Amino acid sequence: MTPPLFSYRKHWAARFGPAPFLPMSRQEMAALGWDACDIILVTGDAYIDHPSFGMALVGRLLEAQGFRVGILSQPDWHSAKPFRALGQPTLYFGVTAGNMDSMVNRYTADRKIRSDDAYTPNAEPNKRPDRAVTVYAQRCREAYPGTPVIIGSIEASLRRIAHYDYWSDTVRRSVLPDSKADLLIFGNAERALVEVSHRLAKGEKIGDIRDVRGTGFMVPHDWLPPTSHEGGDANPPWIELDSTALDTPGAIDAHVDPYAFSPSPTSGGGGEEGGARPVRLLLSRTERLAARKAVRDHTVIRLPSYEQVKNNPVLYAHASRVFHLESNFGNARALRQAHGERDVWLNPPPIPLTTQELDGVYDLPYARAPHPGYGDAKIPAWEMIRFSINIMRGCFGGCTFCSITEHEGRVIQSRSEDSIVREIEAIRDKTPGFTGVISDLGGPTANMYQLNCKSTEIQQACRRLSCVYPEICDNLVTDHAPLVHLYRRARQIPGIKKILISSGLRYDLAVRSPEYVKELVQHHVGGYLKIAPEHTETGPLSKMMKPGIGAYDRFKQMFEAASKAVGKQQYLIPYFIAAHPGTTDEDMLNLALWLKQHDFRLDQVQTFLPTPMALATAMYHTEKNPLKKVLGGKAEAVPVVKQGRVRRLHKAFLRYHDPDNWPLLREALKVMGREDLIGYGRKHLVPPHQPAGSGKPAGQAPTKQSRHTPRKPAPPRPTSGKPTPDKPAPATDGRPHQVPRHPLSQRRGGGRSR
Repeated sequence: MTPPLFSYRKHWAARFGPAPFLPMSRQEMAALGWDACDIILVTGDAYIDHPSFGMALVGRLLEAQGFRVGILSQPDWHSAKPFRALGQPTLYFGVTAGNMDSMVNRYTADRKIRSDDAYTPNAEPNKRPDRAVTVYAQRCREAYPGTPVIIGSIEASLRRIAHYDYWSDTVRRSVLPDSKADLLIFGNAERALVEVSHRLAKGEKIGDIRDVRGTGFMVPHDWLPPTSHEGGDANPPWIELDSTALDTPGAIDAHVDPYAFSPSPTSGGGGEEGGARPVRLLLSRTERLAARKAVRDHTVIRLPSYEQVKNNPVLYAHASRVFHLESNFGNARALRQAHGERDVWLNPPPIPLTTQELDGVYDLPYARAPHPGYGDAKIPAWEMIRFSINIMRGCFGGCTFCSITEHEGRVIQSRSEDSIVREIEAIRDKTPGFTGVISDLGGPTANMYQLNCKSTEIQQACRRLSCVYPEICDNLVTDHAPLVHLYRRARQIPGIKKILISSGLRYDLAVRSPEYVKELVQHHVGGYLKIAPEHTETGPLSKMMKPGIGAYDRFKQMFEAASKAVGKQQYLIPYFIAAHPGTTDEDMLNLALWLKQHDFRLDQVQTFLPTPMALATAMYHTEKNPLKKVLGGKAEAVPVVKQGRVRRLHKAFLRYHDPDNWPLLREALKVMGREDLIGYGRKHLVPPHQPAGSGKPAGQAPTKQSRHTPRKPAPPRPTSGKPTPDKPAPATDGRPHQVPRHPLSQRRGGGRSR
């Protein structure tokens, strides 16, 4: 039984009370009366004491448990000395790269160094190393040998097994052996962090903590957890299964015989010596489910080893498939994968937080401001989110290019209305510069608030990779009434002039609730609504697990009708991905023709960026489809664009109107036998001649960035080159959109409708 998050007896240091800011120096520790920190959190981000920033949320949660928590923000990693700045922690170092993966943060989709960092004061670049989790963990170990090191965040979470690394174009080992960490916490971190911290405080050794959900660690090849004998009855012995026996969808738990031999009630349990024969009793459904759960809880699946997947694309795709099938907290089994002489062992994913627990996390005493040590420095990520509110976490969309599911899971965890209202009031009353406009009331997906499976039993038995693809599941509750009620209540709060919805919108869900679409469009759109059909063609959409363009068309009709009903001129801003696995040149040409037909000129486009462990990344690396069975010679081949020139071509199709792309497009159209699309008419894609002064190399960034706007009619363009108020502007170079809102976390959402 998982204890409630705030049910633990507080650590003795609770007597110090909450700090104005978690200390980042010895002087701040002394002012609080501390002689040491119990836990030191190391992060690649600036420290902003706000629940949108992982280290603040984790730090305040641990503080509420009674621990003294210090922060090492963006330490100089070139030596161990900066990691001694707060002294030796009495319990452990907690290490994270920050809200974003350090490689995504530092490099473009073309593997070029970025010139800024939104999570650093004054956007200064190069304040964190490549693969920051590994580097920071090694420096912590050097600073204080013997002190436990726990790693987490999106970077660690998505590297918990052997994974393809786009930046080195190799399959790399799990981050555990490279970082030499004692423990890895993946997914939503709260439960595991709180439990591990209290157990360490009671004197347990970190090497003995092997039963916490959502954790990974290194073990010998023959290691199995001890079988408990609670209540006098031994649990089933541990079973190890080879993953190659499980490469199939559907329920894959071992079946339990519904008939069992039990002593006769009159035999006194004496068996034959007692004069009675065993009788067969039919187990009840509850007993059968309990028996299946007992077997599942004592089963570990062995994935192909790092050495195998490193050199075998089919085995890599198979391992990716099995990994994702074992991602539901309700039925996932432990996983293990050999790395040389030892194994990486992963316990099942964490239990989602209840609404009450999530409220408790967001109600902690955040200062809701950057640490005063930064002075007047501008931190772009803070400017982007300081007037926005996260109302839920998780996503059941399952988009293959997205990291939300692998990290946060498919179960939606929603805050209560009261908690959300309290945060709106806190922004109104405490945040400098607030003008009455809440810039976002959302999350990874804006309209999944309180949406879940109609049955807990069905939900915990399900192994679908998406609740909405290829069709919306009949068991999914799609009622948007709670969200509509929240919007209406939030608008009535005194001092609130406007509430915008800028998070990703799942439009195929929204069309099922005309009332929600009307409420959203008439009250919560500031002229533009970002929406992400991603593509128009079946090939790439099937590899993305995204709905067909027809769903976009239906939503567009509802959006325009609702806008017209109140006399507003509002526009959808569509987003598309270039060079996604499953995309051919013909697919991109058809998309370009669709864009021209609908008079769209896209200034911001995204080239697919393979991030660790995503299913689309497995397709990119292996050119196989892990959404289907891949063993036994049945793997489906996936067309993949890897060459730089072809990736630039796909991106150029999205910006067919840019003269700098015309030479590349003309050449491609000739090769494709589509010279009929070269000309000056509306039916043509590009003109035959090049304007003077144009024709820069295809793929070169435009001199001026702005968001997509329709050609006709032409509304005023949004401010060029600036982020939206709530989160970073979508990158033109393929940076996945990240929302800085979760402990040890990074999200792809970033204001896109999905």
